[in-house]
Amino acid sequence: QVQLVESGGGLVQAGGSLRLSCAASGNFFRLNAMGWYRQAPGNQRELVADITSGGSTNYADSVKGRFTISRDNAKNTVYLQMNSLKPEDTAVYYCHAKVSLRGYWGQGTQVTVSS
Repeated sequence: QVQLVESGGGLVQAGGSLRLSCAASGNFFRLNAMGWYRQAPGNQRELVADITSGGSTNYADSVKGRFTISRDNAKNTVYLQMNSLKPEDTAVYYCHAKVSLRGYWGQGTQVTVSS
């Protein structure tokens, strides 16, 4: 079993920055890909960014150039640095991690960007 705990969400004005963190704990040997998804009211959950255990990254077009995903394998933690935030970035952000062939989700953290 794997537990993911997110932190770092909050309220910020447009143009501001936030940094999300997600720490994994539990009974596993190695985390494979980790990522961040988001879901706004009335919308489907969508991929924001993900990163492999080797550090290869992938971003949604809407956040390229503004968000940066990184991970610390020694701490089993993934980060999402969000800059130049826009009101349309408002959503609940969820951490996701793969262990072997199984995926796990965090509980989500709210990010609200005011105009």
